[in-house]
Amino acid sequence: MRENLHRFFRAARGVGVHVSPAESIDAMRAVAQVGISDRAVLRDALLLTLAKSQDEKLALGDCFDLFFSQPEPRQDQPEADNAPQDADQPPSSGDPGEGRPPEGLGPLAQMLLSQDRNTIAAAIAGASGAASLSDIRYSTQRGIFSSRILDAMGLQRLRDDLDGLTATNPALAERLRAALDALRETVRDTVSQGLALYAREEAENLRNEILRNAPLARIERRHVAEMRALIRQIARRLRERYSKPRKRQRRGHLDVRRTLRRNAAWGGVPFLTAWKRKHRDRPKIVALCDVSGSVAQVSDFFLLLIHSLHEVVDDVRSFAFSSHLIEVSDILESKSPEEAMSEIMSKVGFGSSDYGSSLVDFEKGFMSTLTPQTTVIVLGDARSNNLDPRADILRRISDRSKRLVWLNPEGRLAWGFGDSEMPRYATFCSVVRQCATAQQLERAVSDIVATYQ
Repeated sequence: MRENLHRFFRAARGVGVHVSPAESIDAMRAVAQVGISDRAVLRDALLLTLAKSQDEKLALGDCFDLFFSQPEPRQDQPEADNAPQDADQPPSSGDPGEGRPPEGLGPLAQMLLSQDRNTIAAAIAGASGAASLSDIRYSTQRGIFSSRILDAMGLQRLRDDLDGLTATNPALAERLRAALDALRETVRDTVSQGLALYAREEAENLRNEILRNAPLARIERRHVAEMRALIRQIARRLRERYSKPRKRQRRGHLDVRRTLRRNAAWGGVPFLTAWKRKHRDRPKIVALCDVSGSVAQVSDFFLLLIHSLHEVVDDVRSFAFSSHLIEVSDILESKSPEEAMSEIMSKVGFGSSDYGSSLVDFEKGFMSTLTPQTTVIVLGDARSNNLDPRADILRRISDRSKRLVWLNPEGRLAWGFGDSEMPRYATFCSVVRQCATAQQLERAVSDIVATYQ
């Protein structure tokens, strides 16, 4: 049962249920208490210990029903065998009237001829474990795993039995051959069930890996919802990784001078120690997000990441701009990501970008928010429609802050061409990074937040 539970945990992760090692231990302890005889109680125990939301509860319930349901063994028989036998005709040789399989046949042949469904189902389950069915990942592996399961059940011996029966008892050989065909169908159903259970996580990981490296500006409409879900996963990982309470003080190296002075009364014997303290600045981030028409395709993803920053870092001020700039900190802090993005885009989104005017708005209204401890993040393509870029204001922003980070969704080859002011702006930036994919965006934000840990 322990191995079955481990396989169930893997299947649960495939349907989107996050199962940590601690949660799996809790689930196994619960199963040890309630037992496995009552399927309904077992189901409730696993749902209570693993599901953390209503959606996870529904997904886990469906996964449980599929995992613990065995495909019904097929009972296909030739019509001649199903028809009543003539009373005047004696039983054929090798087919005893008692209904028991003839002696000398292998275990699999005897099992199939006995038509014991429970025994056949148990044998298939055991062979599936021996064949490592939980390792199946792709639909093209169905034939391989079907062959492995049949081989583990003793297919080679069954073929030898069929060869012998064909010569001595053709009728029984035909019956055994029909039972083997039914067994093949059941094994194929079992492999299909395993594919549905175990390949989903691999397929999801493969799809996410493709999306993570796909250019955000060229995401197809049918993949937008999946990309948003992927960005939420990235935001959740950032929260889990960096939102843990930080120690106010971290002990550094031994301060020898202070230690000796403190222990002068004991002849220098260090009963009391003094340590050098590592000073950490209180994190402060100011984020400016371009939501103009030229980056409308990626602005949603930028805003989702900025929304996550408000949950990771204590002091974040967020601004959005196209032709003018507004503060959106309260919107991001008080509303869900979807509601916040909709409201921000309705107020300032999809306009014609004017970086110079937006920088003027920031200097007039919010320049005082910058301190030597502030990290300024600009998310945008630096295309100002051939208007005055006001790089002088960006220089003053850089001078007043700890560092200035620019994340650009365009490829580096496009910087400086057309109305792109990226080379001019880059002069005053501490870090300039291309963020054309979700993976690049996650790495950039993760590196920024990690400096405060």
